[in-house]
Amino acid sequence: MQLAPALASSLDRLARRLQELDAALSDPAIAADNRRFRELSREHAELSDICELARRHAQREADLATARQMLDEADGGAADAANAELRGMAQEEIAAAEADLDALVAQLQTALLPRNPDDARPAFVEIRAGTGGDESALFAADLARMYTRFAERRGWASEVMSASASDLGGYKEVVIRIAGPQAYGQLKFESGGHRVQRVPVTETQGRIHTSACTVAVLPEPDEVDAVKLNPADLRIDTFRASGAGGQHINKTDSAVRVVHLPTGIVAECQDGRSQHSNKAKALQVLQARIQEKERSERAAKEAATRKGLIGTGDRSDRIRTYNFPQGRLTDHRINLTLYKLGLVMEGELDDVVAALVSAQAAEQLAELEAASGI
Repeated sequence: MQLAPALASSLDRLARRLQELDAALSDPAIAADNRRFRELSREHAELSDICELARRHAQREADLATARQMLDEADGGAADAANAELRGMAQEEIAAAEADLDALVAQLQTALLPRNPDDARPAFVEIRAGTGGDESALFAADLARMYTRFAERRGWASEVMSASASDLGGYKEVVIRIAGPQAYGQLKFESGGHRVQRVPVTETQGRIHTSACTVAVLPEPDEVDAVKLNPADLRIDTFRASGAGGQHINKTDSAVRVVHLPTGIVAECQDGRSQHSNKAKALQVLQARIQEKERSERAAKEAATRKGLIGTGDRSDRIRTYNFPQGRLTDHRINLTLYKLGLVMEGELDDVVAALVSAQAAEQLAELEAASGI
């Protein structure tokens, strides 16, 4: 498959940009600016991957042309065994090269899709119990474990930033920070309403109940780009931590609650050993929530843009159902059904995440094709 003119033009532009980056990264002045150097290095790595795909595409195009020439020569030669063998080799190479070219064009189209700069950031995963009382809180704990196990399987770091425990060992609310390559980009589609259908541990008649939790996934703000908090806009309260945690956590006023007075947004943390640590974590979460509020307000102003395939990410959207009696997980946004719920709850979310990422890419590609004729 040949490259469409618009795609070829984009690749030429990126190749020139890669040369500019090569020169910039060798500049001592840029090397001395850590933030700028990191930004350019990240861009260089991304463009290098795309240009490598373009190089492979060009090589396979050359291979295809050679194979077609070989076939023409075989067809024009004598009808003997040697030419028959040459013809067979040429036909095999043509088929292989055409398949490779189709795959490479698809990869290039995906690689050139618009990227969310936040995708590479760590993520705050906020889980809140909803309808269903104690069962909802227990399901919130199950979701927290699912995301933590998913992070472990990826080799990512996870940390509980704040938690409000329920009486039966679940969570009324829990906030987990997950850090790893493309953590936010992989987890952002988890935002929304999660519904569970199962027999609760508190159910004596064996009846199936339906409960729900809400999940909100926020990118951790970059230190440079983070919302600047005016101390005069903050009310910081300290209080004695509640729940399990040993003697220390119940004897000191180490828990911290921070209120952003202009917006009323609140964040608190009581899981750390010190008031200083809890305050730092609470401020991190507060910044992420304020930034997300600003992003949501901007998105609301752009509501003329149609709703995406995978949803708005609003936590009121019901995005997924976990049916335990049937061992079934259903993601309603992309009509994905998997009958391996036990494995998913153990953190094997790869198939779900991959399907959601692919769905977004397909939607973006359709928009790109409609706009540019690629």
